[in-house]
Amino acid sequence: MNLDDFSDLIERPDGGLRRDAEERRERLIVPPGALGRLDELAEWLSAAQATVPVKAIEQPRVVLFAGDHGVASLNVSARPAKSAHLLVRAVLEGESPVAVLARRAGVPVRVVDAGLDCDPELLPTEVVRHRVRRGSGRIDVEDALTIEEAEQAVRLGMAIADEEADSGTDLVVLGDLSVGGTTAAAALIAALCGTDASVVTGRGGAGIDDLAWMRKCAAIRDALRRARPVLGDQLELLATVGGADLAATTGFLLQSAVRRMPVILDGVVSAACALVGQRAAFRAPDWWLAGQVSGEPAQGKALDRMAINPLLDHGVIVGEGTGALLALPMVQAAAALAAELPEHPETPEPVAAEAAETESAGIEDVT
Repeated sequence: MNLDDFSDLIERPDGGLRRDAEERRERLIVPPGALGRLDELAEWLSAAQATVPVKAIEQPRVVLFAGDHGVASLNVSARPAKSAHLLVRAVLEGESPVAVLARRAGVPVRVVDAGLDCDPELLPTEVVRHRVRRGSGRIDVEDALTIEEAEQAVRLGMAIADEEADSGTDLVVLGDLSVGGTTAAAALIAALCGTDASVVTGRGGAGIDDLAWMRKCAAIRDALRRARPVLGDQLELLATVGGADLAATTGFLLQSAVRRMPVILDGVVSAACALVGQRAAFRAPDWWLAGQVSGEPAQGKALDRMAINPLLDHGVIVGEGTGALLALPMVQAAAALAAELPEHPETPEPVAAEAAETESAGIEDVT
């Protein structure tokens, strides 16, 4: 597998239809610019859907890729190593923020186990049946995956994207359920942006103290030394310092762009996978939105590189797709306004206008 092959498969959203959507927007009763970024979102959606006016978002879906990372054994996370299955369980039982918000919004949630380090019996079959391997390697000293496992994970993500597109999903809210995932994500972003570990090291969604931050920074530094020699091959990069969940997310993003299915990114993990995807197919980011500013410095670096501006900045750092899901109503609102606001009334016919002028002149003459 060569991820660069996606470059020939992915096309940009229809620019001509976007211009048509802009022209239609100018005819609406609300003055151009009055709706701010909602106008931009509606025009982007029109191009993605290849229709003017834009259609309502009727079948959104939350998709969460789950995995454990061996680097978490270095105490770089506020959560214990090998505990990502507890995050999955909280989602399934409706007790996590993303589960609560999704339930209130009526949006279904799909969890995919790409690399959890737990007994499969702890979770439902539909969650664990795609697992690539049990946990990912410790990226500071060993590869996260073999090349074969990395390819399997990418193909897993591609298959999930195809399943969603075939089932009628018209927009995906993408997130992750991982322990140690932000460390791997920061290593990927640092490698692709050519920056140092200290610039991209954040404190994760659960928050870590200063000592844990220093351990995390050191792990990313060591992972970077291993990543730089393989920068020319995106699949090998994912195998070296990524993980099963990150490789699956990358495959999902690329295939979603092939299938013309828009995606809202969540935090630093999905941003890292998107950056790998951009490296493989430069048109792919045109199909993605960034839901929120996550507070992770690596996310900012990745989004800047892709020229993607987050929709929200509300200080939510919990991750797990929560910030992206909070942005969904904004996207839905943009589509609804563009589709349902009426246009200006027609300008009076020239003949009628001339008759009115003649009648007025006649009155003046009599006077």
